Amino acid sequence: MAQASGSVFRVACVQMTSSREMDSNIRTASALIREAHDAGADLVATPEMTSLIEPRARPLLDKVYREPEDPALAAFRALAESLKLWLLIGSLPIAVEDGMVANRSFLIDASGAIVARYDKIHMFDVDLPDGQTYLESKSYRPGSRAVVAPTPWGKLGLTVCYDVRFPHLYRALAQAGASMLSVPAAFTQYTGEAHWHVLLRARAIECGAFVIAPAQTGRHDSGRHTFGHSLIVDPWGRVLADGGTAPGVVLATIDLAQVEATRRKVPSLRHDRPFTGP
Repeated sequence: MAQASGSVFRVACVQMTSSREMDSNIRTASALIREAHDAGADLVATPEMTSLIEPRARPLLDKVYREPEDPALAAFRALAESLKLWLLIGSLPIAVEDGMVANRSFLIDASGAIVARYDKIHMFDVDLPDGQTYLESKSYRPGSRAVVAPTPWGKLGLTVCYDVRFPHLYRALAQAGASMLSVPAAFTQYTGEAHWHVLLRARAIECGAFVIAPAQTGRHDSGRHTFGHSLIVDPWGRVLADGGTAPGVVLATIDLAQVEATRRKVPSLRHDRPFTGP
């Protein structure tokens, strides 16, 4: 399929229920990416932890690879090249130094080259009222650098899941030129019901940017229950696509000219002012 030109293109979000078995997840994600490509997508985005959801620290370390040896990354790079497709792999668990893991997002171009990497900055360390406890920092090393990456259509600001609760990160990405913001996620059912749509629409409105948020969904073999509802949101905060709760693919047409038009209507990015803290 020929790549879209100018500011108008088709984006797809892959929604899946990743398991503890990497090979199975690679096959599932690859099939959904192909489905999105066949439906006309120019850019396909997959969720956080596309290749593996393993909550236990020891088994996680036994299953992850350093980036050069990671089979999921190799498979997705080859697939992007084969399909002549841009891929945002929402995140993969990548082994790093000191026995830790990075929650790393990859932007891959249509030749299979890695255009950008982003390591999730904010760690999900919470005790939820539904009895679920998460301590991401026990296994994962947080990133420290915000990333804006070029695409054929415009600049993409990369984030992951829990980052969405830290609006200053998105403000910085928009101020650095991002017209699109990616938020691949494995949002819990409990927090998703209350906050997912509100947070994503707020980030789009605040920044006058498109938000692309592919999500995990359903009951995982780890026992985790994720919310689903992969979203594509326009700069005015309108939901263009909602994946509901079933695994699959949702698509929307994006016209980045809407970003400039929206930012003219409400030019808040030009109105930031320094202030003294309380």
